[in-house]
Amino acid sequence: MRRTPLTLALIAALAAPASAQLSTAEVVRPILQMTAANWIAVREWDGADLLYFTQLLPFRCGLSEILYGLNGASASQRFNAEPCPPEQDGAVFATIEADEYLPYLRFELGSIESVTVTVIYDDGEKETHVYERGEVEIE
Repeated sequence: MRRTPLTLALIAALAAPASAQLSTAEVVRPILQMTAANWIAVREWDGADLLYFTQLLPFRCGLSEILYGLNGASASQRFNAEPCPPEQDGAVFATIEADEYLPYLRFELGSIESVTVTVIYDDGEKETHVYERGEVEIE
């Protein structure tokens, strides 16, 4: 089995002894840093641009906010993600279950040129990335 940096980070995070007392942010941060190129995706669907946050959502228990901005705007709009389930508080990975929380936002077709995303970890640290549409567009 080939072990990628992401695989090794997940193994280390899940195998950490309880005595290590790592915060959720300390575990989630390296995983999200390694997958930053895939935090979001843009897709044309049914006459609209859909902006997906699917990569971030399983790790939302280690985040206090997901913010975004379009076309050069700063990341000041809050993405309303499903809250971390109480029974999974402190977990590294949380399933997505609530139907009322969609993993995407809908915008006018062709309106997304770039996206700025800021995640705020639950320890208050921020990380921002800017994505050009062509880098994150899926079919």
